[in-house]
Amino acid sequence: MIIELSQTLLLLALAPLATGLVRSLKARMQGRRGPSVVQPYRDLAKLFHKSSVRSQDSSWVSAIAPYACVAAVVAAALLLPVVYVGTFGLMGDLLLLIYLLAIVRFFTALAALDAGSTFGGMGSSREMFISAIVEPTMLLSIFAMALVTGTTALGGISLQVASTGLEMVEPSLLLAAAAFFIATLAENARIPVDNPSTHLELTMVHEAMMLEYSGKDLALMEYASMAKLMVFLTLLANMFFPWGIATSAGAASLAIGLLAFLAKVGALVLAIAVIESSMAKMRLFRLPNLFTMAFILSMLAVVSYYIQG
Repeated sequence: MIIELSQTLLLLALAPLATGLVRSLKARMQGRRGPSVVQPYRDLAKLFHKSSVRSQDSSWVSAIAPYACVAAVVAAALLLPVVYVGTFGLMGDLLLLIYLLAIVRFFTALAALDAGSTFGGMGSSREMFISAIVEPTMLLSIFAMALVTGTTALGGISLQVASTGLEMVEPSLLLAAAAFFIATLAENARIPVDNPSTHLELTMVHEAMMLEYSGKDLALMEYASMAKLMVFLTLLANMFFPWGIATSAGAASLAIGLLAFLAKVGALVLAIAVIESSMAKMRLFRLPNLFTMAFILSMLAVVSYYIQG
């Protein structure tokens, strides 16, 4: 139990670092010096020392939304095998995890509408438009992994794929991983779906829903967003490519699992930075084309499993 809780705390502690690493790598690739990789920690600390200001038109929804988002992300992180696949990790179910993450989206959009601002309503509308198309892709990708491994338990999927070896590398796994990666970009407001560093009113999606927050509330919402990205990166690393994860509680096995986890997450962070440095944000009405491609990839993953028998 101590190992399982420790790896959850590790995931939550590394969440701002992953966001800072994406920003730093993207700046270097664009020829800029960029912020330090630990700048998100400093920003969060500064915001936690400030008081929150809420709109007079807001209700209790805006007050509880930051805490509900953080609680849902922490609950999702508790289900994930990070470094070690133990009995605690076997309790986590993929479908439960997806809907815990959906709680974050629900409360974020609801609180943006609750404040009554124009930009909040616009951002919430766009967020629901995106999620309505992306969520079936995520579920089909998960269904493909459940078919391949015969279980929807997160720890069970990681354990079976890691213990089987490269025999599990088949078209259905690779297609599902590609579809889930596109869904990760969409769910976490990354380019080409959204630009997390812009405040242009006509292009904002996630940032438009954050405009009414300040102080501690803004810090909680920002941290929930960072932790959500880390949860998705951990899912990609340990659900589709779990090789290297510790299957025993020995010190050497845990050390290898930690190094493998950091290497896989680092590679995914680098991939996101390369994408954000090499292409621009897509127009809103062109996004269904991208999401349809991701949905087709996830459907092909399921079809490929049945074709291969």
